[in-house]
Formats: sequence, structure tokens, C-alpha cells
Amino acid sequence: MTKKPLLCLNLLLAAVIAVAGGTSDEFSELDYSKLSGIIIPGFASTQLRAWSILDCPYSPLDFNPLDLVWLDTTKLLSAVNCWLKCMLLEPYNQTDHPDCKSRPDSGLSGITELDPGYITGPLSSVWKEWIKWCIEFGIEANAIIAVPYDWRLAPSMLEERDLYFHKLKLTFETAFKLRGGPSLVFAHSLGNNVFRYFLEWLKLEIAPKHYIQWLDQHIHAYFAVGSPLLGATETIEATLSGFTFGLPISEGTARLMFNSFGSSLWMMPFSKYCRADDKYWKHFSAEKHISHHTYRCDERELQSNFSGWPTNVINIEIPTTRGFDAYPSFSEVTPANLSSTECGMPTQLSFTAREISDGSFFKAIEDYDPDSKRLLYQLEKSYLGDPILNPLTPWDRPPIKNVFCIYGTGSKTKVGYYFAPSGKPYPDNWIITDVIYELEGSLMSRSGNLVEGNPGATSGDETVPYHSLAWCKNWLGPKVNITRAPQVEHDGTDVQIKLNVERQPHEDIVPNMTKSPKVKYITYYEDSESLPGKRTAVWELDKANHRNIVRSPVLMRELWLEMWHDIHPDAKSKFVMKAKRGPLRDDDCYWDYAKARCAWPEYCEYRYAFGDVHLGQSCRLRNTSFDQLLHYL
Repeated sequence: MTKKPLLCLNLLLAAVIAVAGGTSDEFSELDYSKLSGIIIPGFASTQLRAWSILDCPYSPLDFNPLDLVWLDTTKLLSAVNCWLKCMLLEPYNQTDHPDCKSRPDSGLSGITELDPGYITGPLSSVWKEWIKWCIEFGIEANAIIAVPYDWRLAPSMLEERDLYFHKLKLTFETAFKLRGGPSLVFAHSLGNNVFRYFLEWLKLEIAPKHYIQWLDQHIHAYFAVGSPLLGATETIEATLSGFTFGLPISEGTARLMFNSFGSSLWMMPFSKYCRADDKYWKHFSAEKHISHHTYRCDERELQSNFSGWPTNVINIEIPTTRGFDAYPSFSEVTPANLSSTECGMPTQLSFTAREISDGSFFKAIEDYDPDSKRLLYQLEKSYLGDPILNPLTPWDRPPIKNVFCIYGTGSKTKVGYYFAPSGKPYPDNWIITDVIYELEGSLMSRSGNLVEGNPGATSGDETVPYHSLAWCKNWLGPKVNITRAPQVEHDGTDVQIKLNVERQPHEDIVPNMTKSPKVKYITYYEDSESLPGKRTAVWELDKANHRNIVRSPVLMRELWLEMWHDIHPDAKSKFVMKAKRGPLRDDDCYWDYAKARCAWPEYCEYRYAFGDVHLGQSCRLRNTSFDQLLHYL
């Protein structure tokens, strides 16, 4: 298969996965060959390996040093109790199980495929396709750096146990010395929370007057992919009833495991109207003794419904009694301690996102659930009381030159739950009685009934609600250019553009554009006016799944084109043109059976190669495909 045109382009690109920003004059001075790409994976997207010897008495398979733990489905199926020992952490101090210790793998191999040779859907192959794209377009091996971490730990423990943020700072500085230029950060899901914490931690490591200088020198652009900027409701499900991620384990087992992690609270929903005091300045003031309880909400929290979310996140029935059989840990409580109301009808309580993040919810069910006390302890210690940052507060735009926020929309996404006592012992003591979903601007229950609330303009990515994903629209400038185009290759006739749209603070931007139900679109929100030296863009991909978005060919194509545009000295605009999208790879060419030729004959031609098994496979890019890139300047 001839790929000479692509190979010529490879020499012009430092990182096909990179999107950089600025004016054409700025980028003509940027040496693209010096760029590095640093990948921060999401929750459960890093391999964990055993760091001890564990004899499993009822299984022929033992755990030895460097054996896969997450994810080794063979051992999970044959020795689930042993596997759990290697996964669980002590809930209070986050230490390893006495019998087994696990640590994150390192390098690209730690994030590409979690369980090689076994198909486990999104869990197995994570960043493999991303790396494959980089290799196909000629990216150098040392230009892509993965920074895996132990996703079970709270942010403060990442630094305390593994010195993770010190190592991450050294990674940026090493990449700068190795290649001579800044890095491009690609973070997915929880990886964005990790990167946010790193930026705050860095403020205490670098002199204030050098902080922005360090960022400008070492980080050229930041790509927040599928970021739960205001939390994710599925975290509630995992906390109260268990979320198996498709693994062959019970929900109760999954709940036990998840609630032992300090990170279980990191993606809890929280209000966009409540903030904590800037802890950064306390380190430079004489008032260091001030209590960390400086969580304040403005009047909009009281005026709005549901903390600005579409609905109450949790609706839960409190048991009529404490249920000694269902809750063995409370069997010592005497009947004299029970109030008369607990002997009557069940009481249903509702909780907003704020009441979850400030601990009110866990305090309300503390007497009815053994995990609540442990979770409340972790919430106070590792989040509300974190000396660097309370992560359960709204994001401001990171102080980085170029920020791209990318996420999927238009999928059925959970935004609220109804829980009730199940009558079973812990950890199966709660049951989900109903779920509230958001779908394309409406709310509905699991049975299909419409629910009243405050739905957004569209829905989320099946995991994170739209309300949380779209918070980054607040990072855009006062005027925004909006472009909507089909995700597949197109000639530009169906591209819709609105220029200089006014963005109202704290309000969503809803483009008045048509959509065909049979077409998947990508909508770009790009700064028309922004802060000097800053550039921000938001990309919404229709029907892009949260866990699969990093494998999306559409996303990779857009990143590649943006890079081509940005490094070209003749680029005339801040962002790549959206007028047309032609095939860029052989995989984009296909056979048009109606016309008995390859589709897109301007770019593709029939060229058989030994081993082709169908006509579409023999459709390949023409050798003149280089010219099409001139359209994107």
C-alpha cells in the first residue's frame, strides 16, 4: 500500500495528536519537531501490577511480582478473593491489603491495552488506537509520553505515596530538555481532575512570579477530553449499589472495592454556585491557622433548583427501622435509641449536588449505611480539607495558552437516582428503584415517563451529564464563532456557521442550527474574541461515547488537521477551516456501489494490493492527496 504522500506530511508534523494555538506569526516561529504529547489517562484506564507474592489456596493461579491485577480477567474469574486483596485499599489510610500490594504500570504499555488478548470492551483497549494513529502518521517514539497513576488514590495520596505530581513536573521538564519545546497535554475523564490538581500543586512549587512563565515554557496546549467538570452521577451508583464496569463480579463486590478507594469521591456531583477560598494565598499569609471550612455558595444556589443540575441527584427512602438484620454493623443499637418516627412509614429524602459534595447526604444516611462513615471521613480529609485544592468546586479556565475542551453529546445519560432499602445485608443493602435520564433536552424515568426538571439543550455522553461536560463553555471569550458540520467526509455544502455570537456569562450557548436525525455532527465553539495570548475552543461530537471517544477517528482527524493548520506559515485564521473534509487516510476511502467506483474520486482511486478481500479495501488515497490540505489553511 502506497503511502508516500502521507509520509511526506509526516515530516511536517511533530505530533498528529496535537492541537496548538495562536496566530500564524507565532506558529511560524514554533518548531513543531520539538513538541511532545503527554497523555494522562482516566479512571480505571491504567494497568495495575502486583508488587508482592500472594498464594491463592483455592486456585492454581497465584499472584507474583509484576503480574497483571487490573485487568487480569483470568485470575479474576478463577480467584476473585485473591484478586480483591490486590485491588482493595484500607478505607481510612489508603494503605494496601496486608497480603497483597499493587502499583501502576509505567509507560505507554500501561495505558494502551489493559488485558491484552481478551476482549472486555472499553476496559481492555483504551489508548491503543490513539497510539496507532500516531505511529501511522510518523510520530517519533520519544514524542509521546504516558503518565499513568494509581487511579484508586485521592489526589493528596498520589503525591504522599507516589510523589506523582513531582514526577509529572519532572516529566514536563525532561520532555522540554529532550525535544527542546513545550508539551501538549491530552487528558481523558478523571485525568483532567488529576491535571487540574497538578496545576494547583505547582503553584506551591514554583515562585508566584515564575508560575505562568513555567506553564508557557512547558505546556503549549491542553486538551480536556470527556472531562467531568462538575462531577458525574454514575459515581453515586457506584457508591451506593456498585458499578461492575462489565466485569464478571457482583454489584456488592464492586461496591466494596470502589468504596475502599480514596478516589471514589473525586467525581461526585457538586454545585456550580459553591466555591472554596483560594487556599493558594493562605500559604503566603499570616492566617495559615484558618479552618479549611470555607465552602461558600452565592445566592444563585438558593434561587436555583437542584444546584443548577437538571434534577435532584439522589432520592432515597430512609428505612422504617434501622433494620438489625439488614445492617449487622448496627446490631448493638438499642431500641431505646430509635425515635418514634423510625417506626412509621419510610421517609423519602432528596439531595442536590451541593448536599452530596458538602457531606450532608452521607451524614443523613450515616445511621443506615456502614460505608457512610468511611466516605464522610475521606470527604473531610482528602477533599474538603485538602491543603492544595478542594476538587469539588467549579473549574476556572486553566492558565494555559491554548485550551480545547472536547466531549460527546446526544446520548442517554443518567442524571438522578431513586434508592430504597433492599432488605439484604451490606453491601447489597440499597436497591435502585428508578433512574432519571437526560436525552436530547428532556428528562425521563427508566420506565419512559417524562420527568419535570431543568434539562439542558442536549444530553451527555452516556457517563457524564451534559451540564457537567459543557461547563467549559464558560471558558470561552465574550464572542464565539459556531460551526456545525457532519462528522463524516463532506464537501462543505451542509456546513452551518454563525459568527460573533454573544456569550452570556453563566449561560449555555445554544446554536440555532438545523440537524438531520440521520447525520452525526460535530459542533465547534471557537473564540472570536478572547484574552490576549489565550485561545479557547469547545468541540461537541454527536453520539461520541465517554469511554470510546479517545478511539474516535473523527476526533483524531480534527486534531491532525488543526495541527497541520497551526504549524503552517501561511495559515490565515486562528482555527482550521471547516468548509470541507476530504479523506485523509486509506481507511477513509470506500467503494460506491451505486456508481461502481471508489467514492470521493477526487481523492481516492482503485488500487488493488495483494490480500485485499473486498472492493472497498482496494480504494486508497491518490498520490496527489497532499493538495487537499491547502483547503484547511
